[in-house]
Amino acid sequence: MNAQPGSTKHGLAAGMKPTRADWTIDQGWDHYGPAEHATWKVLFERQSRLLPGRACDAFVQGMRDLPIAADQIPDFRRLNEVLLRRTGWQIVAVPGLVPDEVFFEHLANRRFPAGHFIRKPHELDYLEEPDVFHDVFGHVPMLMNPAIADYIQAYGAGGLRAQKLGVLAQLARVYWYTVEFGLVQQKDGLRIYGAGIASSASETLFALDDASPNRVRFDLPRVMRTHYRIDDFQETYFVINDLDELLSLASIDFAPLYAQVQHQPEFVPGQVLPDDVVLNRGTGRYHDTRRGGK
Repeated sequence: MNAQPGSTKHGLAAGMKPTRADWTIDQGWDHYGPAEHATWKVLFERQSRLLPGRACDAFVQGMRDLPIAADQIPDFRRLNEVLLRRTGWQIVAVPGLVPDEVFFEHLANRRFPAGHFIRKPHELDYLEEPDVFHDVFGHVPMLMNPAIADYIQAYGAGGLRAQKLGVLAQLARVYWYTVEFGLVQQKDGLRIYGAGIASSASETLFALDDASPNRVRFDLPRVMRTHYRIDDFQETYFVINDLDELLSLASIDFAPLYAQVQHQPEFVPGQVLPDDVVLNRGTGRYHDTRRGGK
């Protein structure tokens, strides 16, 4: 949620502000070329092989119900026909990352801002800002779920309030550890619902299969005090019991929580606390190696 607009072949030049106050642009679906559709296909098919048995039921159902397939980048107009009927959400195209207040305003009004560009073939495994694959493949199937739909709308409204209170960092951590990198405990096992995992081949495997990260029961004040990784895999994943747990967060008054956590110590991403409900204590080996440890 940084304020730097993106730049693509059929988007705006870097640093230029869009002509519309809400930063929306036309998706320009007709301007996608064969190479861009081919990149989508590679990414779509790779994730489609990895996610069975790893993505949560709501993600799988959302994907089934949407007009989304491997052969081409989805047309937002067709997606919106289904999404609006199901949960009242729609996708709006933006040139890249948008200012916080614009992002929150869209979410509060059930509009999901999605990057309209797609990464280059050499960026299949890592991209600094979200593209159409991350935003559409990762996020939109979950917006078909009523609990997630209501939760993200409430997050948008909460973001506007958090800005005024000067506590945006604490609220952003909640979004990061749920909507982007959240895990849910289903009856048949641990599953992915966060878009940052669902749209990444390497993090899909790391989040569920690797021994390195911690998997800890979600606790709201704890999450609000926990920093996250923006440059690598997460060191800790927080696990909810079901998606309705997120819906319950939508009705919480965050103001007392902000007052509670604002002057308390904050935690580094891989830290495990004595009162954490630890589902899996990670070895930490991956990040230790990256930091030069043994």
